[in-house]
Amino acid sequence: MNTSLVEDFDRDGLVVVRGLLSPSEVDAARLAIDAVLGDPGPLAKVASGPDDPGLFFEDFCRWRDIAAIEVLALTSSAGLVAARLMGSATVRFYHDHVLVKESGTRQRTPWHQDQPYYNVDGRGVSAWIPVDPVPESGSLELLAGSHVGAWKLPRSFVDGQARWFPEGSLEELPDIDADREAFDVRRFEMGPGDAIFFDFLTVHGAPGFAFSGRRRVLSLRYLSESARHAPRRWRTSPVFEGLEDELPAGAVMDHPLFPVAVPSEGGAV
Repeated sequence: MNTSLVEDFDRDGLVVVRGLLSPSEVDAARLAIDAVLGDPGPLAKVASGPDDPGLFFEDFCRWRDIAAIEVLALTSSAGLVAARLMGSATVRFYHDHVLVKESGTRQRTPWHQDQPYYNVDGRGVSAWIPVDPVPESGSLELLAGSHVGAWKLPRSFVDGQARWFPEGSLEELPDIDADREAFDVRRFEMGPGDAIFFDFLTVHGAPGFAFSGRRRVLSLRYLSESARHAPRRWRTSPVFEGLEDELPAGAVMDHPLFPVAVPSEGGAV
């Protein structure tokens, strides 16, 4: 991997890797996402309202019943890139997240950090991988440098209510959309198989999808060697029911739910 990518990731909390997945891997990811859409899992949800002319669909943790997601998560270049960006000799696969915005979807994904939703402490990284062409104005948006520092107060996406922490107990997210020129907002035109890697603490969001076609994304999330189990007082997203009975607080994430990725060299690495 280009050394400058690691330096950029350390500084900005995000990098773009072009051509992460091969054409055959993109085809496999596309079929896997369509399989998820055809047979949603227990964690699936529609995140757009009934009056939205489009549809925003999400599903989580499907790798154990859709073999293509498991193969991509554990053997594609995504795990190797994640390891190198985090300076970790190995990485564990944390979970998959399928996100689909159909043509005309108005629903925005609000600005947020992922870390407060998770049951882990320690460094982690997400790979946001579209299988459709995504214009820049319909792509993921990220706030460069926002991974440095503390958690921001998480709020519910629908009504903006404080989640899990009392009002005033954590720093608020800045009002990025009120003055976007004041922030280093990054967004990129993406081709199928390109990937945006970003730290679990990087503030990000996404617009609706006011374009023809659809925006299908497979997000693969990885944990560094430093990651430890951190049971929360709140319901995490995704939820891992009963995990605290099998994995003590502070333990390495050594559990069948979080296999070590064993990618081969190649692709964009």
